[in-house]
Order: sequence, then structure tokens, then C-alpha cells
Amino acid sequence: MDLTRYLQDLRARQTRARPAGTPHEVVHPLGEITIPEHVEHWAAHRPEHPAIVFRQRTITYRELDELIKRVGGWLSSAGVRAGDRVAVHLPNCPQFVVAMAAALRIGAVHVPVNPMFRGPELAHELRDSGAEVVITADSLLPVLAQVRDETPVREVLVTADPLRGDDLAAPEIPPEAGAASPWADAAAHPPTAVLERDLDALAALNYTGGTTGLPKGCEHTQRHMLYTAASTAGATQQRSDGGFVALCYIPIFWIAGENLGVLGPLVLGGTSVLLPRWDATEVLEAIDRHRATTTVGTVENYLELLDHPRFAEHDLSSLTDPMAVSFVRKLDTEVRHRWSAAVGPGSLLREGAYGMTETHTFDATPYALAEDDMDLRAEPVFCGLPVPGTDIAVVSFETGEPLPLGEEGEIVVRSPSVMTGYWKQPEATARQLRDGWLRTGDLGRIDEHGYLHYLGRNKDLIKVKGMSVFPAEVEILLSRHPAVHSVAVVAASHPEKGQQPVAFVRATDDALDSAALRTWAAEQMATYKVPLVEIVEEFPMTTTGKVRKVELADRAQHLSDEH
Repeated sequence: MDLTRYLQDLRARQTRARPAGTPHEVVHPLGEITIPEHVEHWAAHRPEHPAIVFRQRTITYRELDELIKRVGGWLSSAGVRAGDRVAVHLPNCPQFVVAMAAALRIGAVHVPVNPMFRGPELAHELRDSGAEVVITADSLLPVLAQVRDETPVREVLVTADPLRGDDLAAPEIPPEAGAASPWADAAAHPPTAVLERDLDALAALNYTGGTTGLPKGCEHTQRHMLYTAASTAGATQQRSDGGFVALCYIPIFWIAGENLGVLGPLVLGGTSVLLPRWDATEVLEAIDRHRATTTVGTVENYLELLDHPRFAEHDLSSLTDPMAVSFVRKLDTEVRHRWSAAVGPGSLLREGAYGMTETHTFDATPYALAEDDMDLRAEPVFCGLPVPGTDIAVVSFETGEPLPLGEEGEIVVRSPSVMTGYWKQPEATARQLRDGWLRTGDLGRIDEHGYLHYLGRNKDLIKVKGMSVFPAEVEILLSRHPAVHSVAVVAASHPEKGQQPVAFVRATDDALDSAALRTWAAEQMATYKVPLVEIVEEFPMTTTGKVRKVELADRAQHLSDEH
């Protein structure tokens, strides 16, 4: 099938299906300017408007703009230049937002790093990115100290643990952590006069796992960031009048959290209400107090809110666009109707969006396509329509040719926010990016209206409470144990986590047992990645010498159920 004719037909169908009030083209509220320039604009035009709310502290746009310039000045004084990578190793807190925007302001590259990482994971991303400056919290210094000598890191800026209180509180820096500067020094530094405006320069390395090894850095620019925020706002009919209030407790080191808790509010001149983690009581209070208009959570999160003993004490009617992610329990009509009955008919619970780190995550949305619950009654998962400016097609896994509507195949995406490539990995880039299209590896179909239906993830990906776990990475980390000969990791379903990684291990030492290896693994990788372990003498193999993981699946499920 000819791709040009395929897209012409598909776009015409999608134009007819697009909800009223949704633009067909992306609209940039302030034009195509950088993220720090957006902050500077709102600081000039609504200086006292809340930009960030964190626990008991509110930071206005005037204060945020000043902090960004001062921290940018500190980074410049520390030798950071355009193109240098700055690792931001923090949980949800205002310092994360300031550090990210400060790096962008001076043309540096933002590298968000998971604060749940153990030493080997942290060392990999610092080495791979080449980050010489790390911004972190004092509670995370011990893990950084373990690996600092193995990395290019020469400067550390450290803030007090955000959960302890004010961000200017003196951090606790143990001697073994090495030299570090307190956040207060950066917050008081003379502001930078530098303002890099190149929207197409490398601006972020967002790391994602893969099927062939350790995480890879997805190269993103500020144009990618800006397009994502603007196209998302258009697709969900958000305005830049200051009324956009995003409650964000999902991690902002995730690119989805970055979109919700950083980019959306700053581009629209709204407010980001950040919480360090999920807490039902805090979420209820924050929605009510700050009149949040949108948030993202699991279906289980919404059910926990509904069952909360103090639910009736809070007014959640401002939450007009609550978004769900169906990681374990799936969103269904029963949950949706229960939510609307409790909160009010103006609060419609829906699935969030289809996307991935490589595309900046928000590629298609079912927003405003819920008449008669058709989005939830359709073949799951119903992803709706591409956001303005994005094309999504379904093609043959084998040939890459577009498939007729209704047929199942590989989902491919082309948009202004698709990554430039994988950092320093041209072969991986060539496999995933072809003629401007990203090969996602996901199974899906497009129906006669042009709606996307997602039918399954890449077969190797494991989802643990929404966190992505790639078997190849776990296998590599486990193989570093001196008594491990070889490893095969597969998924098992789990009633609370969704899925559970299970590792089958051949040992070189008969003394190695599964409990000891699991304990060791907990020191090497984030908790959600730690697998159940079974020691085996041999693997089932194919005639070409590959492990038959399909044959391990039943054993993995039995082990998970038994555990």
C-alpha cells in the first residue's frame, strides 16, 4: 500500500473524528521560544502567579525565573558550557525544575537520573552521559559516593532532602561523599546573563531500557519539549490563562512526569503542584486546596481515593481531567461511573495517552471520545487520535509496509518530538528510526474512524507497577555476580504489581542459592527491578543456541504464585 495515499486517507478520517474545539494543527501559546523564555515571559506578565507548589511552599514565576538565572550562573561558574551534560539526581521537588531549566538556559543538556537507582545503575548513566556535574540530595549522597570515582563527575551540588523541609536548609554532607557545594550557594549566586535560544540543540538525555542491554539515552531537544507541551494542550483543550493546575506525584525524572509536572505548567503559565510520592491523604488535600485541574495516576490510586475515610470532606470538582494508567487494574465503566458519581459529572476519568520515551510520550489521546463510554467499551486499549502534528501508522513487522485499516501490525510514529537518536548508539538508532518514523515494536491496529488501538507492548518489556523493566538490563546486572554463569529473565503476572521479573540462573558455584543472589541483586538495582530467582542446571535451548524463554514462562508463573 502506498504510504502517501494511506496517510491522506487516514488524516481525512481523523479530521472527521476529531472532537469539536480541538485544533487540527499545533498552536504554540507564546510562539516557538525556549522553556526558560516561557518562564521569563510569565515572570514579566504574571509575576505573583504560583509556578510551583511543594508541600507548604509556593514559588511564584518571579521567584522561579530568578532562581533559574542564579543556578544557571552557578553552573557556568562550575565550568558548564553549552552541550555539557548536567545530571539531575533528585526526587520530585522544586530544585529539580530549577536545575533542569537552569541547564537549558545556558545550553547544557539535562540528564534526569532515577533517585531509586543503586550504585551500578547510577554509575552506568553517569558514565554513559559523560555528566561532570551532578545535582542531588544529601540523602542520595551515599550511593553517589560509592561510584563517584568510576564516573566523570567533578562537581556536586547538593540540597537537603526535600522531605526534610526548606530547600535552603543546610544539607548533610558526610566526609566520604567528597567535595560538594550546598544548594544555597547556587540559589544566591549572581544570575547568568546567558540565554541560549537554539531549539534544535541537544537539550536532554532521557534514559530508557531496551531489549539488547543497559539503558540508552534518548536525545531530545527543546523543540521536542515545546511541541509536546503545546500539542498536548491543544489535544486536551487546555488554555494558557493561568487556570491550568497540574497535580504531579508520578516521578518527574520520568518523561511522562516531566510533561505533566514541568513542561505543561511552564508553557501554559499554569501551576505545578508537586508531591514527592503517592499519598492518598496528601493528594486529596492538594486537589482541594490548590484546585488542581488535572493529574495522572493508576486505577488503584483513584480507587484508594474513593475509599479514603476522609474523601467526603474534600471538594475535588476542579479536577476536570483526571487521567488513569491501567498498569495492573484496567480502567472500566464501573470505576469511571463511580468516580463521576462521587466527584461530580464534570470530572471524567479517562486513560491518559499512548507514547514512549523516544517520542516524549504523548502521541495519541482518547480525550473527549467518551460518549456512551465508547472508549472503554472498544477493544482495549483504546488510544484515540494522534495529537495535532503527529502521524501514527500500523505497518507490517516484516516489510514495514502500511496495513489496511483493521489489520494488526506494528505501531510506528512520526512527529516533531520523536528523538533525534540514541546517545552514541548509531546502530540502535538506525534500527528504530527509519525515514523519520519510529518503529515502536508495539502491536496495534487502526480502525475505520482512524482511532488507534494498542494491543500489546514489546514482548520483552516487563511492567512492575507501571515501571519499565527490561530483561536484558536485569540479566546484565545479575551476570556481574562472580558465581553467575548465565541468566534468563522472563515475566510472571502478579496480582498487585501487574508483572514480576523472574530470573533463571546457571551458577558456577554450587554454594550460590537463590535467596543470597536476590539479596545481592537488591544492592545492584532499583527495588522494582529485583527479580525472583531460581537456580537451574540448564536452560531449554533452541537449535540455534538461544534460550527458549517461552518454556520458562510457566515455571516463572509457578514461582511467582508460590512466592
